[in-house]
Amino acid sequence: MPKNTANMKIGDRVVVYNDMDQPRLDGVPTYAEGIEGAGFTGFRWISAADRVKDLPAQWYPATMKAKQVSVFNQQPPLVVFDVDSTLIQEEVIELLAAHAGKEAEVAEVTERAMRGEIEFAESLHHRVATLEGLPVEVLDTVAAAATIHDGARELVHAVHQAGGYVYAVSGGFTHALEPIATQLGLDGFAANTLEVKAGELTGKVTGPIIDRLAKATMLRRWAADHNIPLEATVAIGDGANDLDMMALAGYAVGFCPKPIVRDQADVIIEIPTHDVLRAVLGL
Repeated sequence: MPKNTANMKIGDRVVVYNDMDQPRLDGVPTYAEGIEGAGFTGFRWISAADRVKDLPAQWYPATMKAKQVSVFNQQPPLVVFDVDSTLIQEEVIELLAAHAGKEAEVAEVTERAMRGEIEFAESLHHRVATLEGLPVEVLDTVAAAATIHDGARELVHAVHQAGGYVYAVSGGFTHALEPIATQLGLDGFAANTLEVKAGELTGKVTGPIIDRLAKATMLRRWAADHNIPLEATVAIGDGANDLDMMALAGYAVGFCPKPIVRDQADVIIEIPTHDVLRAVLGL
């Protein structure tokens, strides 16, 4: 029984890909374009027929409907990344918690929040409280330890080359996100701010909480700033805190997502590289 199925209609952009360096796939149209990037190989084409294609194990489909293809042909996208486990490989709060000897406790709460089992704001306050007393220098150490996912730089560059914009919005923290945004040349970002007094973290955050509603609000604001219709926006996330912005965006991308995200996304990226999304966007 095939593991994956690609369901395509006329005019859809179809990408099929694998992370096993398999350069061949039976049944791919002769006009399909061979593609490769960081961590994947595959094929891309615009479907000329309505059909379902069964894919063998270790091959994955990523499809963009013809209507959405048309939108992006007329309007370069505005792309909004979630950050922890999406733009970067790590969860910053867990890196910080490791310095306080609380990594296991915090990781459990993070996982429950991303599955949608507890409210994000509640989970944030609980996790940040474990950081009380850490020296402020730890923020720089953790920011330097963050690892940007493969393909992110290339995706940002390709969107900018096409005339689009790229932002990041995080339930994490500004201190970690700011240098990443600078490295990638993002057009802006929003995140939570950890309170610091007398050179130490207080275990609290200051200012408005960036939760799932705030993420959607930021996507809407950034789109309005550039006069970009919501149907030309892309939201990329992995957990429950991303669902509102994904519901608002024209194209919702689940990046190696939690189960709660899978049913809400327009496309699922199954391997941790943003080069696949670049291919799906036609960039």
